[in-house]
Order: sequence, then C-alpha cells, then structure tokens
Amino acid sequence: HEVLLHEARDNSNSLELEIFEEIKERVLSFMSAIYRASRSVAVLDVCCSLALAAMENDYVKPKIEEENTIEIRAGRHPVIERIGDEQFIENDLELNDADRRIMILTGPNMAGKSTFLRQCALIIIMAHMGSFVPARSARIGLVDRVFSRIGMSDRLVKGESTFLVEMIETSRILHYATARSFIIMDEIGRGTSTYDGLAIAWAVLEHLLDDSLIGAKVLFATHYHEITTLEENYGIINYTATVKEWNNSVVFLRKIVPGSASRSYGVEVAKMAGIPDSIIERAKSILHGLETKYGSYVSLMMKDEKSTTDERREESRQPAKNQPEEGIVQFGLFPSPYEILLNELKGVDINSITPIQALNILDRLQKSLFT
Repeated sequence: HEVLLHEARDNSNSLELEIFEEIKERVLSFMSAIYRASRSVAVLDVCCSLALAAMENDYVKPKIEEENTIEIRAGRHPVIERIGDEQFIENDLELNDADRRIMILTGPNMAGKSTFLRQCALIIIMAHMGSFVPARSARIGLVDRVFSRIGMSDRLVKGESTFLVEMIETSRILHYATARSFIIMDEIGRGTSTYDGLAIAWAVLEHLLDDSLIGAKVLFATHYHEITTLEENYGIINYTATVKEWNNSVVFLRKIVPGSASRSYGVEVAKMAGIPDSIIERAKSILHGLETKYGSYVSLMMKDEKSTTDERREESRQPAKNQPEEGIVQFGLFPSPYEILLNELKGVDINSITPIQALNILDRLQKSLFT
C-alpha cells in the first residue's frame, strides 16, 4: 500500500505540473490582449482617482495655453491640505515672459516657502497630465520640463558631499532648462560658506534671468536677503512669507505677499524647537553684536559687487538702486578686506600722530585697496 501511495502522489504532482504548463501556454497566447487590457484599466483607475479627488477637494479645470504664462489663484498643496490639522493657507502665483519671470522668495524657516514651491510645481504637473488642480483658477502655459533643487542630501558611497550634490543638480538645471521650463530652487548655496553661497546663488539667478541663455520661469527661495536687491532688474520680483511677532514669539501666517523679509528669525525658530533659554539669550547677544559690527561694511561690499554686476547687464535692464538694509547680514568664516580696513582706521589715534604720519597711513590703506 505504501508503494501505491507514493506512485499516486508522484502521478498527482506530474499531472499538476502538466495542467499548470498547459494553462500557462494558453495564458501566454493572450498576453498581448491582457497587457492592453491592464494598461486600459490602469488609465481608467488613474482617471477615476483624479476625478474623485477633484470632486472631493474642490479642484478646478485648468486652462492650458500656448502663451508662456503661469497664473494660479488661491493655489493649494494637494497632499498637505489633506493631512494637515490646520486650515491650509491659499496662495497665488503669477509669472510671465515680461516683468515677472523670476520670483525671489524670502522668509524664515517654517513660514511656508518650500511648501509654496512644491505646490506650484505639482499644480503645473497635474495640469499637464490632464487633471483638475487644487486652486480657485489656473492658467498654465505649456511647460517642457519641471526642474527641482530642493532638500539636502549627500551620497557617501560616491564620496559626494551635500554641497557637491547640490551643485551637480544645479548644473543639470543650467544645462538642460529652456525658456519653456519651470524651475523651483530652495536655498541654493547654503552648503558652503556664506559669501561663497551668496556669490553662487547670485550668479545662478543672473544666468537663469538672461533670456539669451535660459530665460526660464523660476521660484527661488533663499535666506540671502542681499539677493533681493536684484528686483530692480527687469523680470525679477520679490515675495516673502509673512510672519507676525506677538508676545515675544513668532506666528507664521504662511501667506506669500509682495516684498522681502527683513529678518530670518533663526533664533526664534531655535527657541520654538526647544533650544535652552541660556543659549537663546547668548545667541541674541552675539547676533546683535554681529549686526552692529558688520552691517555697514557688508552693505558697502554689496554695493561694490552690484556695481560690477551692473556693468555686465544689458542696457534694457535697469541697475538696482536700493542697497540691502543695514543689519540684515550673513557672515563667512574669514574677515573681508573692508573689515580689515575699518579695524585699522578705528585703531588710529588722530590726536597723537603728525600730519606726515597721517598721510603715510592713508597712502598705505589706499594701496591695500588695489592689491
């Protein structure tokens, strides 16, 4: 009986395999039809999901145009508005080929800058894929590519630092973007020293603005308040994420409005994160000292840098007239030549030197400016 049982089991396994192979061959003969059906079902599933989301979340039908213009009224982030506990704050976006090509966005962390950048990119992508969009109204000019440089990450396996990764991604944007592209860039240059980062961010903005090179539409979030002086250049506008100071604390209104931020509120954000009060008070004291000591020469340095930049601008672009507000500064690790010059002047006791000595000091300082 045991032998018969083993034979029956073997026959059963063989028959099962034979039936499986037969079914497999028959299914394979219909593979093309099954593949086409699965694609159709997938498209139908996506369309139904988008339609359901549009109905439940009050989306609108965007108007797709040949004109190279982007106009979003009361736009919202399609994900954050669904998962957040608070009411989502709607914001507008208007860019065109004329006087609103690049938006420089300033404001403190947690104020909503990155969310605004992402929601605008998502609305444009959703419009181009045939979906309704989370906004009151939307006019979207045809876009050939959407580029994003947001976040901080390194590639340790490849030996690439956070800053190198940032520059690689920025380089790809500069090489492949066109006048029909839409670009969002968040905190370019923050992975290196302040002056290096500011210089890179400034130069990247100028390159993106030049319609003979790229001329794309850009949302550019930054903490480098000095860059806001570029608004006088034709095609750049300044916007800021609003905050309100109340009872020695900061309230983030998350509304994007015209203008530029006067402060970064970094110390206040650190306090909200739970940094000990003793450190917060010490940071405020250091910040006040830095602003008092360095504000004037940084403004002078920025004026000199801007005058050099203006010489390279086309005649149709007006040079910036306003200088950054004194006290709104960010600092590198090493003193600039202006700091050294000012420190030397402060150390001169004019009541104890002769006129000849004064002339010698003045001659030496003047020569140091040109070396």
